[in-house]
Amino acid sequence: MYSGFERCFCCHYLRIACCHGVIIVTTKKGKAGGTHVDFRASVTAQQWQRSVDLLNAEEYGLVNFRAGVNDGSILNTTTLSNGQPNTGMNKYTYMYDVAWNNGIPTLNNIIMPEFLDVAGTPVMRAGDTDWVKEISRTGLMQNYNVTVTSGTDKGRALFSVDYYGNNGTVKGTYFDRVTARINSDYKLINDRVTIGENLSLSKTRSSVISDRTLQEGAKNIQSIVPIHSLDGGWGGPASNMSDRQNPVRLIEDNKQNHEDVFRIFGDVNLTVDILKGLTFRSKFGIDYTGWWKRDMQKTYQSGFMSDKTARLNTYANYGGNWILSNTLQYKLDLGKSNFDILVGQEMLKYRLEDMSAGRDGFLLENEDYMYLSVGDGNLRNGGGATAYALSSFFGKINYSFDNKYLASVTVRRDGSSRFGANNRWGTFPAFSLGWRVSEEGFFEGAKNVVSDLKLRYGWGMTGNQEIDNYASYGLYQARYFTDPAFNRDQGTAYDITGAGQGELPSGFVRTQLQNPDLKWEATTQNNAGIDFGLFNQMFTGSVDYFFKKTNDILVKPPYIATIGFGGDRWVNGASMENSGFEFLLTFNKKIGEVELNISGNIASYRNKITKLPEDVINSYAGNGNDQTILGRPWKSLFGYVADGIFQNQEEVDAHVGQPGKGVGRIRYKNLNGDNVINDEDRTWLGVEDPDFLYGLNLSATWRNFDVSMFWNGQVGSHANVNSIKAFTDFYGFFGGQNYGARLLDAWSPANPNSTIPAVSANNVNDEGRFSTYFIENTSFLKLANFEIGYTLPKAWLQAARMQNARIYVSGQNLLTVKKGWGDNAFTGVDPETPDFAYPVPRAFTLGVNVSF
Repeated sequence: MYSGFERCFCCHYLRIACCHGVIIVTTKKGKAGGTHVDFRASVTAQQWQRSVDLLNAEEYGLVNFRAGVNDGSILNTTTLSNGQPNTGMNKYTYMYDVAWNNGIPTLNNIIMPEFLDVAGTPVMRAGDTDWVKEISRTGLMQNYNVTVTSGTDKGRALFSVDYYGNNGTVKGTYFDRVTARINSDYKLINDRVTIGENLSLSKTRSSVISDRTLQEGAKNIQSIVPIHSLDGGWGGPASNMSDRQNPVRLIEDNKQNHEDVFRIFGDVNLTVDILKGLTFRSKFGIDYTGWWKRDMQKTYQSGFMSDKTARLNTYANYGGNWILSNTLQYKLDLGKSNFDILVGQEMLKYRLEDMSAGRDGFLLENEDYMYLSVGDGNLRNGGGATAYALSSFFGKINYSFDNKYLASVTVRRDGSSRFGANNRWGTFPAFSLGWRVSEEGFFEGAKNVVSDLKLRYGWGMTGNQEIDNYASYGLYQARYFTDPAFNRDQGTAYDITGAGQGELPSGFVRTQLQNPDLKWEATTQNNAGIDFGLFNQMFTGSVDYFFKKTNDILVKPPYIATIGFGGDRWVNGASMENSGFEFLLTFNKKIGEVELNISGNIASYRNKITKLPEDVINSYAGNGNDQTILGRPWKSLFGYVADGIFQNQEEVDAHVGQPGKGVGRIRYKNLNGDNVINDEDRTWLGVEDPDFLYGLNLSATWRNFDVSMFWNGQVGSHANVNSIKAFTDFYGFFGGQNYGARLLDAWSPANPNSTIPAVSANNVNDEGRFSTYFIENTSFLKLANFEIGYTLPKAWLQAARMQNARIYVSGQNLLTVKKGWGDNAFTGVDPETPDFAYPVPRAFTLGVNVSF
């Protein structure tokens, strides 16, 4: 979203495009009257939480056995019988001591394999590794800041240095940042000219391997795999397992890899008071970054996975934008009538250039030696650039009469290089009205109850241009050949003998169709609100309602194969409506020595898709024919209705035709009455968005103590947790990896009340289909923050020559109450992040703020 907002004195809220003005960033300035030093420090410990319970080595063997029993693959010829070993059994897999009674197996004992190696001298002894524990730790965050301010009546200056370090809850992950900031302003020529600057420099360093990658690895690799082999090497998957990397090895082999970012952000500005009430402002801002990454890939042997070639890849990019804005503002005071008129223009130019290089084959594998010039094979390189530009003209008029009647009108004209030549520019008007009812004479009698009352209405349009920089152009790429394993048919050169790869010229492949008519996505919003105060502002609050309609939504729809390569095309092809309300109420009261503040809010919103191109409809929920997303919320869920688990063969026989049905399997409802389960039995299952969201902020001070807490939550929300429950509840979806411990409670004749289907290595019932089985209620109430602080007494401060000092302790993400009943109760850890299986960590902070 390019067109920004500033807080409107009529509409009060930032989210409305009523004034539709320039983005205003407020920066902290130096203080007049000497030099002041502020120091802040805090240390936070983050407590990692296990996202899901996993099967240990023996439990995995038990689940494997149960799957074999259910699938009919546990036979006398492939198991131990009455404790006597079967010599035909593979010695590298689980073995079972089974007693048979009339063809029914009873498990007496699980016999673990001694080694996992499948060839040569065994060195990888079977283990029982808690991989999540092995990669996890208590994370530590540190933040230190020193700010120095000084000023006189002619100028002010501020300088600050900030350090932030975060060693995450996953070993090997970290983020460090140092930031220096300086801003100042000085008055010249009888205080009519002010010049200043706001400049920030930052340097960050972070790990290249992500916590998500490591957590996924720890979740998927089997517990029976050891960390190390007996010869000091790395443990890894055996031949009968999936190719899941040893996450401890990934941590160790990536210690030397990192990425660095340097950023310069800020502006220089000029303000000139030309005449009384007439002010000219000019600002030139920049935001540039330089990014560098070095990725050394060492040789390794980890189970059957290995790489005998040391590799180095380096990546770099640099770029950013500059912005030039000029405004002319005139303020006119005519007694009861007040005008504020602003006109201006703004230009932005963005450019980013990137490059990469790599080489293989290094004699030594350390960061002092591994540079591109000493590699001996497979030299590779690449690079590119991208750019876009924006230009804007705008005008705004604010009017106030007797501080009772308020009005504002804004018009913007924005142009973006990202759009087609036919529609590069867009016009976005807005207006707002306000009425301070409490300032009217007839309202005096009510002020002892209603101390303040203001009515607001705003209407405005905003534009969105967040698409590819060259979205409107037809694009082609020189492509000699591509990865033969995945894209071998996309090359443009062909030698019938197969011997001329290095000699043939490259042709061009189309990668995108042009659209010269591509234009701005436009959103029109109406907002009506009431601000009020009661009992001399002891209660204050607001009520807001908004209705928003977005037209010409920018989308890249799928295309039919007959178009050929490069059929992608950005189009304006969708429309959506949103509406909602928000209610905010704050209570302020001093009771004796206690100052109490309680603030709560509740909000709700709804949306629906009102238009979609024909070739896009099938990309959204629905069947593309009689049931489509049109007229429904865009986060609607569409699928089958799971109707429990078949308990016996009689229930299976009585049900309609359902391929793969069986005892212990999920039963699906036949909704269209045709006596067969197929695509026509899908229906609308709910909406992910909550019915409403709420928050509660409480704070109190007593003498030198202060305490605060923040609660937030949502009600009526649902989430598609297919990716999580497919891992925790099903043994047959993924082969050769670990699974969630919920499988231990799967359905069986001895456990008929379980809601988890029977364990099976097959998916004959197609239980991976999206159904109500994968929809869970994510309503929650969370204690997001709790803090207690103490401000040192003035006598202590004077003795230490300090102006102020406060110490505090706080906790974040301390308590989560989730809905715990019903078939769709949330089974994960943190319903606030249902699609991300790893919960927000619980954290505890100790901090101090000191001023001199």
